[in-house]
Amino acid sequence: MPKLLGGPPNLKQNIASTIDEHSEALIGLSRYIGENPELGHEEWLASARLKEELSNHGFSIQSPVLDLPTAFIATYKSAKPGPITAFICEYDALPDLGHACGHHLICTMGLAAAIGLKSVIDEIGGTIRIYGTPAEETKGAKVPMSAAGLFDDVDFALMAHPFYAYEKSGQSLAMDAIQFEYFGKAAHAAASPYEGVNALDAVLLLFQSINHLRQQLQSHVRIHGIITEGGTAANIIPEYAVAQFYIRSANRPYTNETVQKVMCCAEGAALQTGCTLKASNYEYSYDELLSNEHLSDQFTRNLLAMGINEDQIQIGKDHGSLDLGNVSRRCPTIHPFIKVTDEKHLLHTKEFRDLAMTDRAFQGMLLGAKVLANTAYDVIVNPNLLSAIKDEFAQST
Repeated sequence: MPKLLGGPPNLKQNIASTIDEHSEALIGLSRYIGENPELGHEEWLASARLKEELSNHGFSIQSPVLDLPTAFIATYKSAKPGPITAFICEYDALPDLGHACGHHLICTMGLAAAIGLKSVIDEIGGTIRIYGTPAEETKGAKVPMSAAGLFDDVDFALMAHPFYAYEKSGQSLAMDAIQFEYFGKAAHAAASPYEGVNALDAVLLLFQSINHLRQQLQSHVRIHGIITEGGTAANIIPEYAVAQFYIRSANRPYTNETVQKVMCCAEGAALQTGCTLKASNYEYSYDELLSNEHLSDQFTRNLLAMGINEDQIQIGKDHGSLDLGNVSRRCPTIHPFIKVTDEKHLLHTKEFRDLAMTDRAFQGMLLGAKVLANTAYDVIVNPNLLSAIKDEFAQST
């Protein structure tokens, strides 16, 4: 365990008081984004408001990023040398449900943490970056941003997710999003069905084949799909049918292996029906999250310092897939969960969406921002801790 120095306590107090000073504006910003949900890569209002707020606090803004119109990178560089700290913002909503994953809290939490850390960064040294990353729920911008090397010089990256409990940074599933298109031949379903080639039959065979495959897969695999095209009328043999699947597992190598097995199922369905198959990725592929344990432990220590009891902090669990996994391959990264509601409702539900717009949720958001900023502060002022974080990252990747 690295020796922790802690830094001058009065500077941490500056972080908290700065966030408190701006709490009314921060809550107003989060509420505005929550009341105006926007789908991925369409977050015009959220992106504009976040950039405006960051600019008002002295951050320089780069936007768009990689031709992603609602992405941005905001930067404040102190005069003293030091680590580059990244805070991650997400602000896309879910179709029909709105902000049922609490992204309006996530982005404001990251922004508030950056504002808090900025109040001391000129004294302790270093650079603060805020990454505005659209479309986490679908075509997550962190994937092309990571591939382009935009996180490669970052010393560590932080974000926290709202939830009904405090939870340490854990794991996520690697994921591929595969679309299977089958092309057949239309015919009258009653008068001349023998003249047709049924594309819908191929899709149905694909589902059956995958269901039989599950028995031979490891227990951490998740495969789930829908039929998006299945024909136009009951009396016409469908000449075109489409299925979309998410294929997930605990790690990238086994996900790749599972995808190849599913591809064999898809090709078999094409052969059995006489259809032509086209397979493609319809969303980005996500890697599993590699949580940095040294960084995570420091976040937990700061939660405890803020008065959260140790028995309230759960071990990190698997919550599906997220594009932050790709960032965690480029720099040390954590993704803990912050309690914002006292009622137990799952993410992506109307109940959680509504609770995420209450005063209780906004207070949880501000607490999370302070813990994020304090964790960044501790890493910056403790070279031994930063070295341990980097050594762990080098071994994990």
